[in-house]
Amino acid sequence: MINASEFGGRDPWGRSFAAEPSEVAGLRRAVRIKLTLWGLPEAVEAAQTCVTELTSNVIKHVGLGTPVTLTISMAGTFVRIEMLDPDARALPTLLAPGRDAESGRGMALVDAVTEHRWGVVLREASKVVWCELATDLRLPAGQDDPPLERPRVARVEGHLALYGAERSGLTSRSGRLGVAVAEEVAIDLIADLLHWLQAHGCDPDEALDRAQMHFEAEAEAEAGS
Repeated sequence: MINASEFGGRDPWGRSFAAEPSEVAGLRRAVRIKLTLWGLPEAVEAAQTCVTELTSNVIKHVGLGTPVTLTISMAGTFVRIEMLDPDARALPTLLAPGRDAESGRGMALVDAVTEHRWGVVLREASKVVWCELATDLRLPAGQDDPPLERPRVARVEGHLALYGAERSGLTSRSGRLGVAVAEEVAIDLIADLLHWLQAHGCDPDEALDRAQMHFEAEAEAEAGS
């Protein structure tokens, strides 16, 4: 495995462009060159897939020719891809399309190649759809990826921002809710989920107990790793 300190020069890279099909080939080529220079050839194919699908989503759901900015950076040992567009309303949705469906596969592909590590950052008049890809990099002994960059935590950050915005318009310039506000949004979301379980004939208390068991088991496994 490669140690994260062995390669330098991984400064964030970005490109602004108009969301058009003709741009995709150039973007894929630029991604391949950049990640190869960074010593991360194993991430090239997945990164190209994500960039292609995120660009296609903007074209389909925001509009052809929409001004977009692509940024690629490092988040710990992960390659982070961000796509900024000016529409905070057209949010990506993870669907499970039928075998013969002509659309709806975009975010499913992103979800698969990133192992569920993606989300949305809402801003006042724009949004950033981001995803992160694992690499062969390893941090020096005794270090770990920051907690906010772990898959479950990163995914929940995006969900809370979306839920808070839909429920009460709670957004910030950074797109992330403050911890105190996010806690209230999380509690509100949990309460709504319990109502949903009860409405469908499920036992909310049993669901909470099972969730607590999952959480404790995963926390114990993480502490022992």
